Amino acid sequence: MTDTRVPAPPRPARWRTILPIVPAVAAVLAQIAYPLTEGDARDAATVAVVTLLTAACLVHAALNRGLTFAVVLFVSSAGIGYLSEVVGTMTGYPYGCYSYVTDRLGPAALDVPLVVPLAWSAGLYPVWCVASRLVRNGPGRVAAVTVGMLGWDLYLDPQMVADGHWSWCNAGGLPGIEHIPLTNYAGWLLVAAIMATVLVLVDSRSDRADTPRHDAVPIALFLWTWLGSALAHSVFLDTPELRYSAVYGLVVMGVLGVPLLVSLVRSWRGSVSGPRRDEARLAASDPKNRRG
Repeated sequence: MTDTRVPAPPRPARWRTILPIVPAVAAVLAQIAYPLTEGDARDAATVAVVTLLTAACLVHAALNRGLTFAVVLFVSSAGIGYLSEVVGTMTGYPYGCYSYVTDRLGPAALDVPLVVPLAWSAGLYPVWCVASRLVRNGPGRVAAVTVGMLGWDLYLDPQMVADGHWSWCNAGGLPGIEHIPLTNYAGWLLVAAIMATVLVLVDSRSDRADTPRHDAVPIALFLWTWLGSALAHSVFLDTPELRYSAVYGLVVMGVLGVPLLVSLVRSWRGSVSGPRRDEARLAASDPKNRRG
């Protein structure tokens, strides 16, 4: 009897899997150390977290989606992000009136610390990978990425403002974090949508249809950011307004996070039950098991 089962897609080489894990794990360790530090040590931990997360994302993207995609990812996130920050600090658009403290996070150019655009890359890629797993059509992915990035900023901005890395000229924000204006989140929605649109256009020309199968590292980083930040803001970081950002970030990132968990559970159940179904089919097709 002919076996008509479709062969499973080839697994990536082991080094491909391990290489992005190294900076990802180092970034998580730096994040765990962050609440335990203060002053210059905390600033160093902040830079380390962003740099390591960016390295993990770019390495994973290059290995699993190709060097061209990784370059476009960096340009569309760090490049567009940096441009938006320079324009934002100079004009107040699109985020509102704010300014950075430029002597704490390493080198700066045009009054924007250079680690800031790297944070756009570190945040965008895990959200993109989750959105790509959940949504196949381009407009839907753009919308999903935009919402995910907004949720990420609901953690990021309150934490960094509380730590004194930047400040706002005007208020009028969400309850509990009124010192960060709503214009900030409107700006994030706009800039994140532009970045996501660029990635959708590039990804639509790629033939790597199986890449979501190999996205364990960025998916783990997304889950860590979503759930770990909520825990850190509500328990480990002793700033009252972060209790509010814990809720906001948990809910908004959860728009992607909850369907992601459902998808992961279904995939796990399918991987467990799949071999059992194959064994049952083979047993049923075995002439020794037939009556007659």
